[in-house]
Amino acid sequence: MAVTHSEAPAGAAPVKETPQYCAQQPVTKPLLPPDLSSDRLSAILVGRTKWVNGTVLRYFLLNEGNGHRAQLNAVRQAFRDWKDIGIGLDFVEVNQPSQAEVRIGFDWNDGSWSYVGRDVLNISTLQRTMNFGWDLTSRHGRSTALHEIGHTLGFAHEHQNPFAGIVWDEEKVYAALAGPPNNWPREQTFHNILRKLSTSEVEGSIWDPLSIMEYPFPPGLIIQPEKYRSGIADPLDLSALDKKYVQQWYPALTAKPAELHPLQSMELDLAAGGQKDFAIVPTETRMYEIGTFGDSDVVMVLFEEEVDGEEQTRYFTADDDSGAASNARLKVRLFEGRRYVLRTRLYSAWGPGKAAIMVW
Repeated sequence: MAVTHSEAPAGAAPVKETPQYCAQQPVTKPLLPPDLSSDRLSAILVGRTKWVNGTVLRYFLLNEGNGHRAQLNAVRQAFRDWKDIGIGLDFVEVNQPSQAEVRIGFDWNDGSWSYVGRDVLNISTLQRTMNFGWDLTSRHGRSTALHEIGHTLGFAHEHQNPFAGIVWDEEKVYAALAGPPNNWPREQTFHNILRKLSTSEVEGSIWDPLSIMEYPFPPGLIIQPEKYRSGIADPLDLSALDKKYVQQWYPALTAKPAELHPLQSMELDLAAGGQKDFAIVPTETRMYEIGTFGDSDVVMVLFEEEVDGEEQTRYFTADDDSGAASNARLKVRLFEGRRYVLRTRLYSAWGPGKAAIMVW
C-alpha cells in the first residue's frame, strides 16, 4: 500500500515539514578477504551487526540534563515494546555505566542517534552508545525511542534499502536537511539518507515504508516512485515486517541448551543465520579450549549463567572467525560449580561437510 498523505495507514502521521531525524553512527566494516564468494560475503555482512540470540543487553540511563523521569520512562517502555514482541534478547537496566553495553544520554544539543548492533561493544564505557535529542513523550518521540533501539538491535535505515527504488531530488534533500531543525552538512545527509546500502548488506528483497526504521519525508523530495512524491508518513509504531524480522533473528528461547562435555564433538547442522546453544558445566577448574571445526564462518559467545548458585547471564568472552580460513577458538579458565552457555551463530558454511564444535 502506498504511504502518502491521503493514504497514510492507521498509526502513521503525514508530515508537512522536514522533521528532526536520527543521525545513525557509521557502521564498522569488517576487513574481509577480497576473494570471498558473494553468498559468503552477504551472509557475513547481513549477520555481523546482530547479537547472538539469548544475549542480555544491559543499558544505563544518564539521568542528567534532559534525562528527567518522563524521558527515562519513555526509553524503558520502548525496550519493553521490543521485548513484548516475544524475542530471545533481554534488556536489563543497570546503575553503573561500566556494567552496560548500551549507555543512553539525553543531550538535546546533540540530536538523536545510535551505534548499530554489536558496534556498541567497540565504544568506551566512558562514552554514550545512544543519545536522544528531543522530547520522547510525544508521538514522534516515542517512535524515536523505538527507532534508536532498533539500531542497537542491528537494523539500518529502511529508506536506504537498495530495493526501495527511491530516486531523490538530491539538491532539494540537501537543502531541506541543511536548514532547521537538523542543520546537517552534506556528508551527514548523504550518509543517513541518500547513500544506498549494498544489496549484500540487506536481508530480503522488500522495502517496508511502514518500518519504524523508515524516516518520514515531506512532499517534494522524492521523484520516484511517483506515488511517494507527496511524501512518506511518519511510522509511529513497529510494523508487521519489523516484528517478523526481529523474531526471525531473535526467536523466543524455548529449548534448553544441549550439554557439551569435554572431548565430545557436536554437529552444527545450521542454515545461514541459524544458532545452536550448548551448556558447559565443568567438573574441574582448569583452562579449557572451545573451538569449531569445518569450513564455516561463525560467531561464538560464551556466557556465565550461574555463579555460586545465583542465576545470572554475564558475558564472558567471544570469537568471530568470519571470512577467515581458520576456525573460532576460545581459551578460557572455567570453574567447577559454575554453569556456562555457549551460543554459536553460523554466518555461512562454505565448504564440504558439516561444521562441528568441541570443548577440551
